[in-house]
Amino acid sequence: MNKMIALIATGSIAALATPAFAQDADSPFTGLRVQGVTGYDSLRAGSSVDDDGNDNNDQTADGLLYGVAVGYDVDLGSVVLGPEAEFSGSTAKTDYKDGDFEGFGYGNVSSGRDLYLGARIGVKANENMMFYAKGGYTNAKLNVRSNDGTTEFNDDYDLDGYRVGGGLEYAFGRNMFTNIEYRYSNYSRAEVDFDGTLPDSDRFDVDTDRHQVTVGLGMRF
Repeated sequence: MNKMIALIATGSIAALATPAFAQDADSPFTGLRVQGVTGYDSLRAGSSVDDDGNDNNDQTADGLLYGVAVGYDVDLGSVVLGPEAEFSGSTAKTDYKDGDFEGFGYGNVSSGRDLYLGARIGVKANENMMFYAKGGYTNAKLNVRSNDGTTEFNDDYDLDGYRVGGGLEYAFGRNMFTNIEYRYSNYSRAEVDFDGTLPDSDRFDVDTDRHQVTVGLGMRF
């Protein structure tokens, strides 16, 4: 994971350091971009984990993703490169399906904030359309929904992992664009962040998958 993050950072810095004369200043895929993001979000137990004896149990938490993303792209002619970051939330939460509790290994939780830091590389199909791939680091929260009848606890799980994905972006002129993309995230390490004065737990292994299909609308500056 550390090697992946280092490669992403190195590629992003190289793109930003490219001399101005090598960039296409009139391209709709160059410059700072800010966009709103929404779509489908699904958290589930990883392929090597099953916390339920029912073979038909899908162990998923589905919901609506919403957030904001920011990035900086450089059009080098044959490819487009740039770093990006995203802050998002989700309505996904555990539920009972057909009388069976879907906890996917964590218990009664709801999805909290999700932070992503990475980069993308694109290839232009024409002057206004680009196909791209992306990858990077993601940190997500799962809020524990519990109380003792008097006090509601605010503990949560803090998950670390990687994200990969790809999409299609279309530019409406120089300053507005839309995109659609699919992303897959896998979280392999976690800790429990306890409420109050208790110290956080030691980090432990997990196997949690996240599938998202998103659409975005944004401005480029």
